[in-house]
Amino acid sequence: MKIVTISGSMRFAKQMKDIARKLEAEHRICALQPVYNKKKNETVENIENIVSCHYQKIDLSDALYVVNIDGYIGEATHDEIEYAKKNNKEIIYHEPIKSKKRK
Repeated sequence: MKIVTISGSMRFAKQMKDIARKLEAEHRICALQPVYNKKKNETVENIENIVSCHYQKIDLSDALYVVNIDGYIGEATHDEIEYAKKNNKEIIYHEPIKSKKRK
């Protein structure tokens, strides 16, 4: 069974949840998801812990599944893609890449 970590802008949180469910239900791909919805007054330490755990999910995965709706890839997602590439992870894009430009 393939394991993927879902990556993408939190503006796509609902879509990422739906995609993860579809990957697991229809394709038997285990999807590790990001933690959604920052809490008000979140401490810097808590945010750093969440980010660190997300990178550990990438380490555990066979691939990074990038949710790039309408071609959007933000800075944090771009950094995760670069990290995954450096660690020889497969990169799977939800939508075909239109250009190398980030928005």
